Amino acid sequence: MDVVLVHPEIPHNTGCAARLTAATGRCLHLVEPLGFSLEDRYLKRAGLDYWPQVELVVHRDWERAVEVLGRGSPRALAERLRLFTARGGRSLFDTDFAEDDVLVFGSESRGLPPGLLEAHAERRVYVPIRPGVRSLNLANVVCLGLYTALVRAGVPLPDNDGVHVPDARAAEGVLPRERVRGDHAPGV
Repeated sequence: MDVVLVHPEIPHNTGCAARLTAATGRCLHLVEPLGFSLEDRYLKRAGLDYWPQVELVVHRDWERAVEVLGRGSPRALAERLRLFTARGGRSLFDTDFAEDDVLVFGSESRGLPPGLLEAHAERRVYVPIRPGVRSLNLANVVCLGLYTALVRAGVPLPDNDGVHVPDARAAEGVLPRERVRGDHAPGV
């Protein structure tokens, strides 16, 4: 199960998503344009010293992301997409998930592109909120969505007894840009 942020704008939210994917052993995909630099101090701070454990892929556009995300599963990508939106669909808590689903979240100010939502209208997922509230914070929805999807798909959650053992690479001050693979990996 991968997590995709399409055109994220706020480094803190992306840093929180990075920390979450490190904690759950999932891959985080970012689709450009980004509203920040991968060298942003707020991005690094939100991910704390977990950046060495983040599997980060940055794609230059949605088309490239589709090409990469379409690999590695016998199911077609269109069947694996779960488009999180505040604009209708099926409640997160009534949605069935599979281990190879791709959870896709839009930007903080615009959400997912309308064309993407229209092309996959039956794949939309929302978190129930009261009328009058436009949306929830992106980092909160990514966390709630990923953990709910993992549980509903029957994926075992990490075993944690409350003991923190720091990653040996944490003291190296690893930067988010150093974790990138894909379109923007060093040497690509």
